[in-house]
Amino acid sequence: MTSAPAAGVPGIDIPDRRGRTGLDQAGRELSGNPRVRVRDVRLLTSNWFVTRATTIDFQHSDGHWSVEERETYDRGDGACILLYNIARRSVVLSRQFRYPAYVNGHPDGNLIEVAAGLLDDDDAESAIRREAEEETGHAIGPVERVFEVFMSPGSVTERLHFFAAPYDENTRAGDGGGLAGEGEDIAVLELDFDEALAMIGTDIVDAKTIMLLQWAALSGPFSARVVSAG
Repeated sequence: MTSAPAAGVPGIDIPDRRGRTGLDQAGRELSGNPRVRVRDVRLLTSNWFVTRATTIDFQHSDGHWSVEERETYDRGDGACILLYNIARRSVVLSRQFRYPAYVNGHPDGNLIEVAAGLLDDDDAESAIRREAEEETGHAIGPVERVFEVFMSPGSVTERLHFFAAPYDENTRAGDGGGLAGEGEDIAVLELDFDEALAMIGTDIVDAKTIMLLQWAALSGPFSARVVSAG
């Protein structure tokens, strides 16, 4: 005889598949902007990630108030890293299938990217060390924190932490390729840096990757300032 399912709403008053409750409380305590008052938060989905619809009172610049609704997609924060080798003037990237890009017009959905992943319960630096080794096979040493940005602030809550670090044969600890148990099937690519720059907008259309490549060219390890100093 099977037991009756627990009464309640998963993610609100009973645990969802990840053991979370109270997911409808996010944002209710916000007070940093006096022109925004959170009225209500509705949990729309609580699968692996979380989607909410939040009703707010918003004061416009002319002083009048309106009632607005905003949907937010909460997948947690993430980190990404550009691995570079100044002597070889090369970078390590990866190629993997991204269904959202495929369904929105990318020819095959296989995107060239820097190593990246969600923080989960780690701090940003620990997370990116983990992801770099899992995806590229390199156990990196010191990392440089480049910047932090919101990648799609119109609907996605994620804050992405950007890093860079050198690599060489001494940092290689494995083959990379991602975790098969998580469905990852990642090809590791070592590209000439100038070749990678030339691929922006054609073969490289991933925003975080473009941002790190351009940073590397403008003020990072391959900038004229760094090259002349070397």
